[in-house]
Amino acid sequence: MIRLENILTPGRSLVNVPGGSKKAVLQNIAKMIGREVPDLDEEVVFESLIAREKLGSTGFGNGIAIPHCRLKGCTTPVSAVLHLEKPIDFDAIDGAPVDLLFVLLVPEAATDAHLELLRQIASMLDREDVRKSLRGAKTSEDLYNVVLDAQNGH
Repeated sequence: MIRLENILTPGRSLVNVPGGSKKAVLQNIAKMIGREVPDLDEEVVFESLIAREKLGSTGFGNGIAIPHCRLKGCTTPVSAVLHLEKPIDFDAIDGAPVDLLFVLLVPEAATDAHLELLRQIASMLDREDVRKSLRGAKTSEDLYNVVLDAQNGH
């Protein structure tokens, strides 16, 4: 089974990320992933995330969004987690602004394992203690460790 710690890195766990707009945040995510994962093209990542948002917002309540998409050229899942310095409007289901984003990019031929990853992320973020810890993380390392702890049921 794919686990989050295998696809998330401290370098892709960012705190105090500038917000602005949904588009600006998705652009930042694409830039960061383009830097961190040289095989992935920044433009393709951005366009794929925007295309997915057009189908319906990935903002799922409690100030959280899980931007995700299938990606051409992606061979293994890639994840990132961001805490924005200021919440932004993300057209979330509950109308609340979003400040925590969990990104998941999966290969085009995505499988049940990838759906399982989305489920893992969603159920982890359903826990109020985890959301609180994520929002309280002061550094990228802290943010990354909160995810690992939550994944391991702490």
